[in-house]
Amino acid sequence: MPVNALFRDDFYLSSCEGVVTAVHEDGGIELDQTCFYATSGGQPGDTGFLERGDGSKIEIAVAKHGTDKSIIIHVPTEGQASPEVGEKLTLHIDWPRRYKLMRMHTACHLLSVVCPWPITGAAVGEDESRVDFDMSETFDKDEVTKKLMALVNENHPIFLTWITDEELAANPDLVKSKNVRPPLGLGRVSLVCIGENSAVDSQPCGGTHVNNTQDVGDIHIAKIEKKGKENRRFRIRFGNPGAST
Repeated sequence: MPVNALFRDDFYLSSCEGVVTAVHEDGGIELDQTCFYATSGGQPGDTGFLERGDGSKIEIAVAKHGTDKSIIIHVPTEGQASPEVGEKLTLHIDWPRRYKLMRMHTACHLLSVVCPWPITGAAVGEDESRVDFDMSETFDKDEVTKKLMALVNENHPIFLTWITDEELAANPDLVKSKNVRPPLGLGRVSLVCIGENSAVDSQPCGGTHVNNTQDVGDIHIAKIEKKGKENRRFRIRFGNPGAST
């Protein structure tokens, strides 16, 4: 059954209650609502645990989508107990990990502002992320880092707005990615906006983000790689440039 994905409206929600609606043969657990982000759009799914009424825990290795994005399955680590359908659980995500992914995902959006070329691929990681651009230009990684950190330090607000699938179809320029589809199919699409009145950026995204650019912290471009005649891969890491190897 469709899940109430609470993270879509509150990126900072780290715990919630949910009722088990299905338990799959492989152990996957569905609930009526969840704060666990499911793997999608280059951002890994959340890990954490489900707390039972007796205080015992069901460790979750990852959250993923089912047959479509209205279904989120919580995949336990091996050897975990299975809850009963109808059982009420308290969900806890691994917040330090999620927060790093939020900071990284926002950093990827800032990079797309500094480098305004079509995105051909992206992957958000806890310690390093990558964004591939359809471009042939040569960039100096230190200059890109300088521009990224200027956006971070300007402390622009980040907020979510919603538009309909039809509104997105009427404004295709909002989509920066050439290969990743926006989060369609739910009747509405979330826009992640940066800056007052979206002055810095606005693009469809179903991922999770920090509330302002300053929360991204120190980031830098560790490497720019040539991946074909018209493809460049930018690798983002936390810390200052001296932290890279």
